[in-house]
Amino acid sequence: MDIQSASSVVLQALTQATSQDTAVLKPAEEQLRQWETEPGFYSVLLSIFNNHLLDVNVRWLAVLYFKNGIDRYWRKVAPHALSEEEKSSLRAGLITNFNEPVNQIATQIAVLIAKVARLDCPRQWPELIPILLESVKVQDSLQQHRALLTFYHVTKTLASKRLATDRRLFQDLASSIYSFACSLWNHHTDTFLQQIYTGDQQASLSSLERTLLSLKVLRKLTVHGFIEPHNNMEVMGFLSAVFERLKQFLECCRQFGPGSLCREKLEKTIILFTKVLLDFLEYHPWPFIPLIQCSLEFAVSYVFTEAGEGVVFERFIVQCMNLIKMIVKNDAYKPAKNIEDSKPESLEAHKIKTAFFTHQTLTEIGRRLVSKYFLLTEEELTMWEEDPESFAVEETGGDSWKYSLRPCTEVLFLDIFHNYSQTLTPVLLEMVQNLQVYNAVGLAAYELFDNVDFDQWFKNQLLGELQVSHNRYKLIRRRVIWLIGQWISVKFKPELRPLLYEVILSLMQDPDLVVSETSLPVDDFEFRTEQFLPYLESIFGLLFQLLQQVNECDTKMQVLHVISCVIERVSIQIRPYVGCLVQYLPVLWKQSEEHNMLRCAILTTLIHLVQGLGAESKNLYPFLLPVIQLSTDVSQPPHVYLLEDGLELWLVTLENSPAITPELLRIFQNMSALLELSSENVRTCFQIINAYIYLSATDFLQNYAEALCRSFYELLRDITTEGQVQVLKVVEIAIKVSPVLGSHMFQPLLPAVLRGIVEGERYPVVMSTYLGVTGRILLQNSGFFTSLLTQMAVEYNQEADQLLGSMIEMWVDRMDNITQPERRKLSALALTSLLPSDNSVIQDKFCGIINICVEALHDVMTEDPETATFKDCMLMSHFEEPKLTDDEEPPTEQDKRRKLLALEDPVHSVSLQQFVYEKLKAQQMLMGDQGFQALMETVDTEVVRQLQEFIHSM
Repeated sequence: MDIQSASSVVLQALTQATSQDTAVLKPAEEQLRQWETEPGFYSVLLSIFNNHLLDVNVRWLAVLYFKNGIDRYWRKVAPHALSEEEKSSLRAGLITNFNEPVNQIATQIAVLIAKVARLDCPRQWPELIPILLESVKVQDSLQQHRALLTFYHVTKTLASKRLATDRRLFQDLASSIYSFACSLWNHHTDTFLQQIYTGDQQASLSSLERTLLSLKVLRKLTVHGFIEPHNNMEVMGFLSAVFERLKQFLECCRQFGPGSLCREKLEKTIILFTKVLLDFLEYHPWPFIPLIQCSLEFAVSYVFTEAGEGVVFERFIVQCMNLIKMIVKNDAYKPAKNIEDSKPESLEAHKIKTAFFTHQTLTEIGRRLVSKYFLLTEEELTMWEEDPESFAVEETGGDSWKYSLRPCTEVLFLDIFHNYSQTLTPVLLEMVQNLQVYNAVGLAAYELFDNVDFDQWFKNQLLGELQVSHNRYKLIRRRVIWLIGQWISVKFKPELRPLLYEVILSLMQDPDLVVSETSLPVDDFEFRTEQFLPYLESIFGLLFQLLQQVNECDTKMQVLHVISCVIERVSIQIRPYVGCLVQYLPVLWKQSEEHNMLRCAILTTLIHLVQGLGAESKNLYPFLLPVIQLSTDVSQPPHVYLLEDGLELWLVTLENSPAITPELLRIFQNMSALLELSSENVRTCFQIINAYIYLSATDFLQNYAEALCRSFYELLRDITTEGQVQVLKVVEIAIKVSPVLGSHMFQPLLPAVLRGIVEGERYPVVMSTYLGVTGRILLQNSGFFTSLLTQMAVEYNQEADQLLGSMIEMWVDRMDNITQPERRKLSALALTSLLPSDNSVIQDKFCGIINICVEALHDVMTEDPETATFKDCMLMSHFEEPKLTDDEEPPTEQDKRRKLLALEDPVHSVSLQQFVYEKLKAQQMLMGDQGFQALMETVDTEVVRQLQEFIHSM
């Protein structure tokens, strides 16, 4: 692309691409997309965005196209990569002048230069850093700022590279420019402080902007530029200076009211100072040790004494609290349990902390946290009144403690209380007598276990406060019910629970939404269903009302969580009350199309609902099956969020399904792609496959076994030992449920199983599974076993009998690999089923077969002391509905199917004792007494004696 001739056509296309008219916009975008791979295109873009006379929107778009081109075409190995000549020309053009007048474009150009630097600096672009360092010294205000902005973005990008060679290069850079960066920062900081006190606000703002940028550079250099920063005097000098500079900047805040531009920039710079300390502490805990004392003195004085009055602001308080928390909680600053094993640095840090956190300091921190920071602010109270739902959501979760004052306060309180509970417990208990410090006592529930008689407190005081219905008392009602929720799984007598449910019922009808949302502490491990049942209908109805009433996604998720807990707790007892919920969930699912996390909560509710409804869940299929289909379809974008819960729902739906339906069968089309993912969900996928086999083996295998076999074949080539076992268990279950169809459908996988036995698979658990699969085929589909053996004999270039002999020998040798009694009995039945036989190979292995039989008889036979006879304890004669206690889950439909299948399984329907006796009798008839006697003499006499003892007791 010739730059001179192309410049005008590219300019025209960029101009059209800024149009609001799609008829003009779309063709221009398509034309620009085609030019992306044309040589010279990026040189044209550079000339356009460097031309300050052109329209700002056109120049902005040119920068964006250039920036996208770096991502796609700058690397040498990229398709349509830029030539080295053009890249060299572009690099030179990017740093010829730092005079961009438009702030937003200047920032984009700085980011763009940083992207090139990430790939080319320092090897292909050694001149970049020297030019930047010279440019930040110039007197021209605009050029100096733009160079400093670029310097920051380049430093930030180079610091983010993580390969060892890249980190070494960055460390070399840091060493060479650190002194300059420090002097630059000091110069701009001093200039700002002089200007601010002379009242030149415009000049001071400009200097403050440069102070901020140079501090950003220093932050990256300090945190990521040194392996042993504590050995560098300049680094430690800078960090020590941070505290003094912070005090100066905080004092400057007194001159500007909230909302002024200078105040906003000042606060941003102050927060950046704290980020330097927090980052250094996170990445270099031991080099930070000399700064622990200063950090604690500084943070505690500004947040927990009068020193901060009038200058501190919320984000700064949060940062100071996080600094204290990270020092208190840091494992590097704690001695080992055995003091002798402690590192000297850990002991030094611990000593500094212990000396600082005196009884007086801890008491003051504890009192101020509880009496000042735990109190609701005017803004929070207003929010409660005007938007209660948002207020309730605002109070919860995640990493909010890193940024928000209330959660940050609570997390700091917890960490300090946990580390210094001996000092703080009496302080808190004293405050309980004088003030209602419910938040603190709730947060510290586990620490205060032995010091608070919560049951008495509940009966004598808290219960009364919950019953005060005045609107102004709602704050106390909410905090009290939250407090009970914190203590209920720590220390709360079961007999008090009905009293609590009465109160919950009342509070759930509270006109204040925040109170009614908080009053739901049912998720505790001491929960007793029989105590809750009298309140179930009313509470579930109120929960459903609340679910419909609230609008915020987060609130709906909270309510759904509680509904799920209730359904999970009461199990089948929920059935009479879920009609309204079943009708509402499809509506909510449709409404939540843009809110994947809410859909996850709906999936969790459906999981518990299906478990509670059991076989009746089939009535949900018109809604349920499309939900499963969408959630587990990896071609649909929402699967990223919904997959794990969707698979769990699919599994419980199958387990509780009374019969297969065409729609339920059709969803399995999603499985091949899921198995290809080989993700952490693969275990659930195997459980789903097993559930289909138990539900309807014939329909399922005829439709999907061929595709499944291909998936398994691919999986087995690149999977862990545990994964191999999971795959083969599916095959084993298929053969167990349907011996003929299962063997036939999974035939391509079976030669590898026999091969593994013959060659002596070294992993015991895999060998055990191989023997389980082979035992099933040998016992339940012997004709197929013979044909499979013949096929394998051709592969090994042996006689089939010879191969069978090797297999039996290995089976006998590896019997100890099999640990499950069912599989041990299966092996005995399978090998004994080879009798009667006049085959010399089988007779040659007769001794081994008898050894396995006797071992298995010891495993499964139990003696009846009254009759002195032995009985096979694995025999099942009929299906009984189990009598359940209140705490036990009722059997699923799959449990019943497995029980009925067990009744037909030879392992549970054939007496091993009887089977061995009959097979030996038949062998005796085949060979005659003399021949049989000679055969029995090949067996150890002690084994024969034990065999006779089992048989004669029949």
